[in-house]
Amino acid sequence: MPNIFTVSPDFTPSHLSGWYIFNTWLQRATNEPIRLTLYDNFFNQRQAIEEDVIDLIYANPYDAAMLVRDKNFQPLVKPEGGHDEAILVVNVDSQVQDVADLKTYSIVAVTDDPDVTMMGMIMLEAGDLDNNNVRFLPCMNYVLVAKQLIQGNANVGIFLAEAFDDMSNFVKKQLRVLVRGQIGIIHHSLMMGSKLQEKHDQIQRILLDMNNNDKGRKVLESLGFEQWLVVDDEEMEFMIDLMDTLVTGD
Repeated sequence: MPNIFTVSPDFTPSHLSGWYIFNTWLQRATNEPIRLTLYDNFFNQRQAIEEDVIDLIYANPYDAAMLVRDKNFQPLVKPEGGHDEAILVVNVDSQVQDVADLKTYSIVAVTDDPDVTMMGMIMLEAGDLDNNNVRFLPCMNYVLVAKQLIQGNANVGIFLAEAFDDMSNFVKKQLRVLVRGQIGIIHHSLMMGSKLQEKHDQIQRILLDMNNNDKGRKVLESLGFEQWLVVDDEEMEFMIDLMDTLVTGD
């Protein structure tokens, strides 16, 4: 049976082929049977995690607590400079120049990306907006969030900064960034489940060495990464605690 590898559904479409390239490289480098399985949304991916289908995951920070505490996943690596940041975006012609200009019951276009939506809502608190006094417009992906803003169906959209930055200039020139988050310590991580944990150190070393050879560097480039960095248990626990604090507001 192959090890099942998946990627958080918020990855940018431009890197879709890169994850397949990475999966092929990882199989050869580790001599492990690994199959990439991608899910259309977070619900389906979490269901697979709950059913113990997943052995390796490039996980968003929101799911880190469940993976570590409930499913005994261990962190491996994170991309250098790969901080998760949320941004608030409006139509380029919007009269909104500041979060405080947004009115109660504004329409907020969002995906089902939990950590990004949470960070975006924290930024909206500056305008006295919260889950109880805004109207959410759910979208399947960030391209559709942009479309809703361009068509005037939403007052503001919440984006993963990387997803917005990767959009075409044609799309971006019709939009305007209102606020860009600067938390700086929340990130996606590559994590492994119990089936592979006896090979944790070996696989971690292989990943950390990727940028030291031409083939590895090309694979990293296909993902938009320069290199992997170590994520140890202490760093992961700190991020989980931070996410818990952001969610509860305590």
